[in-house]
Amino acid sequence: MVAEQASVRGSERSDSSTEKPPVALIVERITHQDVPAICGLYKKVWDPAPQGIATEHAKAWQPTPLEFTSWMEGVTYFAARKNGHVVGVVGCELRHASCRIVHLAVDPETRRQGVATALIGAASEWAKKGNASSIWVDTLAPFVSATALFTHLGFARAGVLHRHEWNDDVNLFERIL
Repeated sequence: MVAEQASVRGSERSDSSTEKPPVALIVERITHQDVPAICGLYKKVWDPAPQGIATEHAKAWQPTPLEFTSWMEGVTYFAARKNGHVVGVVGCELRHASCRIVHLAVDPETRRQGVATALIGAASEWAKKGNASSIWVDTLAPFVSATALFTHLGFARAGVLHRHEWNDDVNLFERIL
């Protein structure tokens, strides 16, 4: 059945079968079956290394399935999926009544579509259920878009570690829950 929508003037009609339906974004905890897809996502995000990021640094963020499985020790990961494909991932760990965000990655083709926001939202809800009083994240200073994202999501810059990782400054962001 073809649905029709009347325009404001009532004289024009639009065949909704030609419009693409919105694609639902699903965020849920990962399973071990997700590991190969997640490793593929990290490779897609970090290979080649983004401009201004050392190749060695980018390679460290491209785990093998075995390496990623070791990353999972003590860390809860959430994946964002569109049409059944992993388009984003984030890890979170609780320590001392605080939640730390780790290994956030979003497929370059789905950036600026709410994927990171949904992942951080899932991590925040998980942290609240774990009785965390705050959530924090560190990001390399050259990642200007990450700084904008976390500021937009209500995080405040809490400090800087100078020349901390691969000779880059690391910005620390925190949000009280």
